[in-house]
Amino acid sequence: MSLHSTLPPASETALAHSHAVQKLIQNEITQTGGWISFDQFMNLALYAPGMGYYSGGATKLGHAGDFVTAPEISSLFGRTLARQIKQISEQVENADILEFGAGSGKLALDILSELEQLDCLPKKYFILEVSAELRERQRALIATEAPRFMHLLEWLERLPTQFNGTVLANEVLDAMPVHIVSWHDDTLHERGVIWQNAQFEWQERVIQNQELYKIARELMCQVNPDNDAAATYPYISEINLAARRFVRSLADVIQQGVILFIDYGFGRSEYYHPQRNQGTLMCHYRHHAHDDPFYLPGLQDITSHVDFSAVTEVAENTELLLSGYTTQAFFLINCGITEILAQTSAENMNQYLPQANQLQKLISPAEMGELFKVIAFSKHFPEPLIGFSTGDKSRLL
Repeated sequence: MSLHSTLPPASETALAHSHAVQKLIQNEITQTGGWISFDQFMNLALYAPGMGYYSGGATKLGHAGDFVTAPEISSLFGRTLARQIKQISEQVENADILEFGAGSGKLALDILSELEQLDCLPKKYFILEVSAELRERQRALIATEAPRFMHLLEWLERLPTQFNGTVLANEVLDAMPVHIVSWHDDTLHERGVIWQNAQFEWQERVIQNQELYKIARELMCQVNPDNDAAATYPYISEINLAARRFVRSLADVIQQGVILFIDYGFGRSEYYHPQRNQGTLMCHYRHHAHDDPFYLPGLQDITSHVDFSAVTEVAENTELLLSGYTTQAFFLINCGITEILAQTSAENMNQYLPQANQLQKLISPAEMGELFKVIAFSKHFPEPLIGFSTGDKSRLL
């Protein structure tokens, strides 16, 4: 049985849209000499204006979409995160909130609702969202559920020149386009995409990007520390240059405050483990996970796990300081998620049981608790962050 036969069928309209995206990418390949790097393919499939996965009109999040994020699972996530934001806001003058890739807007709604209860609303809650379609969904949700917050919200199309407060990116780094590199014995190649036999296919070429080549060479020792080629090669993995540029940009913008990244991934020794020799690329379509990025472009999400060591190295070459790295489970427990749950009486079974089940999904090692990590970088913020009071994992970076 083929992989595609196990996935839910797409509608005629969806297939027509995917065909248009496929044609767009095919034309790009033709115009650039018959080959594009995978980060170019991923960028077009996800972000081509009006056509890419995040730019089209289909529902992405929740049970009607392709995957479920923590804010969609439970309001406990955003309410707990608000407690960490409160601590930051109390120590930073004129502190605001800047969220990247706000999805449905649910996280912003939950954070603002909790901060209102804590008497700690910001002057501004900025959202930087690349998808015009998602911006409208976010605006509609807040306007319908909590119109009292609309005056606080401001949507941005680019980074501000300066910012003070909390920068928040939940499941943002994993969706950034990645380069894919293959190691064969002592040679390095970049895996790109061609159009051949009426379909997209992989093709490797010598790495031309000097930054990519330098990073890949340095990683060879991590991939094969004993220099035993037979043990680990060939080896395929992702290198995220976009995430590196993103962190540098944030370091330039933030004047005082904390950057919080919440995402799934590993430190470098785990990320480039010999047993992970096919990389971490993953696609999500109608709540089915698979590893074929060429399937129905424009209709599925494409992600890779985050190399948190790489993110940290870039940050520490700026003025940013590492202020914490731990699992999502430890972070949420440290910030008081169980205390928030306890505000609902256990005798009220209709409300308490669903929330208790949601909490387990957020913190259980078998669900999101261990794979998802939280990492914080600060500038001019010396106070220890409550979310990292126990469960420090920085030794794994």
